[in-house]
Amino acid sequence: MKQRLHLLLATAALLGVSWAWAGPGAHGPNGEHLDAPGPAVNASGLARLPDGSVNVPKLAQRRMAIRTVLAPLAEAAATVELPGRVVMDPNASGRVQAAHGGRIEPGPQGLPVAGQAVRRGDVLAYVRHHAEPYALGTQQAQLAELRAQRQLAEQRVQRLEGLQGTVPRKDIEAARNEAASLAERERSIGASLVAREALTAPVSGVIARADIVMGQVVEPRDVLFEVVDPARMLVEATTADATLAARVAGATLQGLPDVQLRLVGAARALRDGVLPLSFAVSSAKPGAGLPVAIGQPVTVVAQTRERIQGVVLPAQAVVRNPSNEPIVWIKSGAERFIPQPVQFRPLDARTVVVTQGLGADNRVVVQGAPLIAQIR
Repeated sequence: MKQRLHLLLATAALLGVSWAWAGPGAHGPNGEHLDAPGPAVNASGLARLPDGSVNVPKLAQRRMAIRTVLAPLAEAAATVELPGRVVMDPNASGRVQAAHGGRIEPGPQGLPVAGQAVRRGDVLAYVRHHAEPYALGTQQAQLAELRAQRQLAEQRVQRLEGLQGTVPRKDIEAARNEAASLAERERSIGASLVAREALTAPVSGVIARADIVMGQVVEPRDVLFEVVDPARMLVEATTADATLAARVAGATLQGLPDVQLRLVGAARALRDGVLPLSFAVSSAKPGAGLPVAIGQPVTVVAQTRERIQGVVLPAQAVVRNPSNEPIVWIKSGAERFIPQPVQFRPLDARTVVVTQGLGADNRVVVQGAPLIAQIR
């Protein structure tokens, strides 16, 4: 009986301990809530520290392919960013316009579409002209009158030829010339009633713009087609500095490393308060097409002959913090990376030069910086 009583007391004690452990509102010796969930633990070890730095374990660095380099000071060309857009090369492109209004008819191969390759002289479409009712009636009446005069002239020629030898030869020749002249005038006016204008490709290239459909009525001087050579284009940039053209040593397009630019010339007259600069576009890979389109807005990075001191880094090394400030990540320990605000200028499509914010002994992340910036 005594053993059974001890067993009941022990069971009650265990249940009490269990209720105390799991009961709501239970506190530990330091006042912490025992029933509250503990702090989340990142199993990978990635963590954003209170000072803004990031902890990245070695294994995670290998998975993220993080690469760092020492940041030595060097000289680089000073650059200027210019807004621009891609335009047609006037020597390798052209517009197709109708000289007179009319109705569109398809060409021998049908109506071309944008992106279709054409050769110089290919008939793209026809424009069937339609005269006004009054003018059309006047032409038809004139045609009927000429037809009657021609018939009379041919009959007169036949009569004179039947009297050959009794009439002067000059009269017979004059009658023949008059009949031939009337026949030619009749053919010209008759052809004008059913005339159509052939729209041909001015250059060999690709249709960049096609704004017609079958049966469409067009007005004179409407731009119906634009034909461009995809391997020859221009970039027109603008600047307010009239001396910049003389200081440009080279240029590239921001974000397009496979495109090369060559300064063709600079205008000497202001247009909307700025000076246009023309650059010829070419591909860095021979035979490759240009990854730009007519009318595309671009940013031209013009390299000047001036030199500046700074740290040359890949463009991907510079990222933005939550405040949209440019930063780079500096490795301060085996697994710790610190964000460092910097000022930079682009050098070309692939590299930038950091002018402020870095020292010669800083180890900068040049690959994987966007991944580190995403760690929270």
